[in-house]
Amino acid sequence: MIYRALGATGEKVSAIGVGGWHLGLKNVDEQLAIRIVRSAIDRGITFMDNSWDYNEGVSELRMGEALRDGYRFHAFVMTKIDGRSKQEAARQLDESLRRLRVDHIDLVQHHEIIRFEDPHRIFDDQGANAALVEARAAGKIRFIGFTGHKDPRIHLHMLEVAGENGFKFDTAQLPLNVMDAHYRSFEKLVVPELVKLEIGVLGMKSMANGILLKSKTVTPVECLHYALNLPTSVVITGIDSMEILEQAFSAVESFRPLGNDEFDGLLARTREAAATGRFEPFKTSSIFDATATNPQWLGEEPAELQALLPA
Repeated sequence: MIYRALGATGEKVSAIGVGGWHLGLKNVDEQLAIRIVRSAIDRGITFMDNSWDYNEGVSELRMGEALRDGYRFHAFVMTKIDGRSKQEAARQLDESLRRLRVDHIDLVQHHEIIRFEDPHRIFDDQGANAALVEARAAGKIRFIGFTGHKDPRIHLHMLEVAGENGFKFDTAQLPLNVMDAHYRSFEKLVVPELVKLEIGVLGMKSMANGILLKSKTVTPVECLHYALNLPTSVVITGIDSMEILEQAFSAVESFRPLGNDEFDGLLARTREAAATGRFEPFKTSSIFDATATNPQWLGEEPAELQALLPA
């Protein structure tokens, strides 16, 4: 296993992380989910991804079961919350702690920063970040980050609003894959800023749940190699079988930094397929936007803004 620095946190984590969403899918039963997590940890993967909203909590419950019997001590546990208000964020965080069966979570991230208003809601005086800062002070969490998959300009806006509020994130999670460079690119616009600020880069959607593979331009291992070649701390990948877990290990074991010709060749091969964002529907549609179909997860808008509305 390759281990990399997580931004400026002082932590080192596995370059591959286990995606939590897949652990709660209908084709994955609880015993298989536990086996995936424990086998991953046994072979050196430390980074565990999850979210409060994945599969109505099933993903966190299964990971919590897998982390028993001492496995927690070998895992860097991350989850995400959707709440934008302080009250809702605190509620979701406490629920995640109970499901995961841990006394603290290593990293909690604001999930789905996909709207330009999200940063302002989060950094309101009664916003979600106030809840996470208090939780950090209380020892419930160690580090704070954010995620998003829609538009790199929204990531940059989140960093800008955080800076205006005197806050620096520990991590940011974003889509990084062989097609991203050609369309609304997080790699080109956001990654350099994260590197400059020493914020840990968490890559996701290296295959977009298999959608990129339908272009028939790249293989799964090439997708993982491309993402590993970027300045990522972790490449989070969905694993729903032991075969896919083996594929992830194979990609790490065979990874070598890509030469310029190899890197440029992958980009040339994917340029036409990637040009319109067709194989990155998380950018071009609302299909991947869980909070769009569940706005109640976000919590109440700031009271002072509601007070401005006509009676």
